[in-house]
Amino acid sequence: MSSERTAKRPARHLRGVVLPDGEQRDLWIVDGTVSFSPVEGAETLVRDGFVLPGLVDAHCHPGIGVHGPTTVDEAVTQALVDRDAGTLLIRDCGLPIDARRLQARADLPRIIRSGRHLALPKRYIPGLGIDLAHPEELPAAVARQAADGDGWVKLVGDWIDRSAGDLAPLWPDDVLAEAVKVAHAAGARVTAHVFGEDALPGLINAGIDCLEHGTGLHGELLDELARREIALVPTLINIENFPGIADKAGKYPRYASHMRALHAGVTTMIGAALDAGVAIYAGTDAGGMVEHGRIVDEIEALHRCGMAREQALAAACWSARSWLGRPGVEEGAPADLLVYSADPREDLGVLRTPRHILLGGALVR
Repeated sequence: MSSERTAKRPARHLRGVVLPDGEQRDLWIVDGTVSFSPVEGAETLVRDGFVLPGLVDAHCHPGIGVHGPTTVDEAVTQALVDRDAGTLLIRDCGLPIDARRLQARADLPRIIRSGRHLALPKRYIPGLGIDLAHPEELPAAVARQAADGDGWVKLVGDWIDRSAGDLAPLWPDDVLAEAVKVAHAAGARVTAHVFGEDALPGLINAGIDCLEHGTGLHGELLDELARREIALVPTLINIENFPGIADKAGKYPRYASHMRALHAGVTTMIGAALDAGVAIYAGTDAGGMVEHGRIVDEIEALHRCGMAREQALAAACWSARSWLGRPGVEEGAPADLLVYSADPREDLGVLRTPRHILLGGALVR
């Protein structure tokens, strides 16, 4: 961790309702970390309000723009937009640039790197991932990405196959199983981009840890996700782009029809996932077709699809942090905190106007 992250800062005192417990508490920020022990001479920042851990965007791409990979400076600008919207922890979910330079900056959200997307030639967005010459190369590529990342590896599970004119899986089931086994042996988890239905059984049976988008999920597959504790990050505000993608796919009418159907069924899918007990987390898929700084839009979209307000908030806050192995508001944790004047569990719109943002104890706002 950069020394900038651990630099000494003035002690501060906050009093408010601390979430998720919902209890009125006093906490102190000492050298950038949270303490519940009084600190003499600490500056009182707030005496009321609601204090919660920084929001989490579990599918975010600081380093991807409308035209593909960005410069590091552009990625910094994107990450600052996310930070100012309350996102203080990002799982990058696949980047074409080295995010270590972003991680070194104390003024940016903390980033969990997932390495580069692993795909096949002409089976993903050009320039974003690593195109393997043959599917059998996947386990070795996963081993390299697991060694280079922060505990996550990102696969492209399906994409349009132009010879078939529709979405199709990229990897044979036996290769997927071996790749996931390799990642787990290295202590890494695996997630995959997947829109359609056909790639899902192979990914799930391989023992994957998470699915991104997952619009083709249904019935027994959702029950299997819940049984295996496979997480889902549906990126609902990106799914809103499916009709526009279909409109531009005139050469591939089956694909266009499929994308429209997946879009039309996403609310039903999320409701069924909730009924099945699938763990769902918030991710915007910012970068490319989705602007950065839209985590509250994603939280509200989850609520509209059937999540209770507090559950939708948790999916982008304390529950997501626990899933990613990062602390919330607890003794010794980094003081990555948000303060609101009203209770966001009662009105998610409150999340758009934080009174204060603290990152590593530094007052951003």
